Amino acid sequence: MENVFKYYEFSSFFKDASGSFSENDICYSELDAQHFLIFEQQDDRYNLYVAKYASKKEIGLKAPEILELLIENYDKSIPAHRVAIRKYFE
Repeated sequence: MENVFKYYEFSSFFKDASGSFSENDICYSELDAQHFLIFEQQDDRYNLYVAKYASKKEIGLKAPEILELLIENYDKSIPAHRVAIRKYFE
């Protein structure tokens, strides 16, 4: 997973204080000024979301304006999972 985080320039993981991600650790990558891909770490699993915030400073502190689960239990060895994340960066 480290390669995925580095390749798509995800932030370091930090604790969610907004309650939107059950106070799990999260990291994000910026799609544009208001849209972000967010990985939530639950034990040894990762869930991938797309979210809208007024600014990246709100991530992990406030609830997102829009939050959609893209992939539950992301697995980089599954082609459909790799395609799903890649399409957001094209």
